Amino acid sequence: MNIESFRLLNFGIIVFAALVLLLLERAIPYNKGQKFFREGFFNDFVLYTFVQSFILGILISYFIVYLDSFSGLSKYWLLAGWPIWMQVIFFVITHDIYVYWFHRLQHHNKFLWRIHEAHHSTRDVDWLSGARSHSLEILINQTVEFAPIVLLGASPETAVLKGTISAIWGMYIHSNIDVKMGVLQYLINGPEMHRWHHSNDNKEAHNRNFSTKLAVWDWVFSTGYFPKNSKPGKYGLGEKNFPSNYFRQHTFAFRKFKKT
Repeated sequence: MNIESFRLLNFGIIVFAALVLLLLERAIPYNKGQKFFREGFFNDFVLYTFVQSFILGILISYFIVYLDSFSGLSKYWLLAGWPIWMQVIFFVITHDIYVYWFHRLQHHNKFLWRIHEAHHSTRDVDWLSGARSHSLEILINQTVEFAPIVLLGASPETAVLKGTISAIWGMYIHSNIDVKMGVLQYLINGPEMHRWHHSNDNKEAHNRNFSTKLAVWDWVFSTGYFPKNSKPGKYGLGEKNFPSNYFRQHTFAFRKFKKT
């Protein structure tokens, strides 16, 4: 199978996963009564998921090509001898560690929080919520995600598979599904833990649960929060007047800081 066919196959897998999550949200919702066409649906589905992703994908690709032409690292094919499954596992784990620490820093640095708060602005957390991220945040995270794959000479299939895993996992951890993972929740991240991270009625939970795929980082570094027999009551940024317009959501990040 050529790489273009492989990309198309993986896109089909992502669409199929989205449909499965949609059905599960209807069948076993975490928060009952949450609307499908909720506030911000058009922005998240059309502008963030398709338009922004397409444009930023092109920009990031060109930037990585520039980095490679400048460094020349890919010509050494450092990981070319590794089987694809090993390459994928390596990049999933290493990138997940990076995401944990960068995500944690975003919640504790006022400048980085500004490009992250859009992601926390949705009041209805569902399979689509993960798509709402400021373009600068995406530029940083996806460059860090895919540049090493290219520069270390991994196979093109590895980049496609890594992107597929990230897309599906992002939809899954934000999905409105009442899934009980039991002891696996201490190893693998899921909706139960990540919905606490998006809650706004519990200040303790807001700055916890930074992991994306592997919840183990939260437990190892003492940022895990998973109260039993309790659920978040509200999501979003609280009373903050966050814009509903896609473009204003971006420019809002550059507003003046209040003097203290």
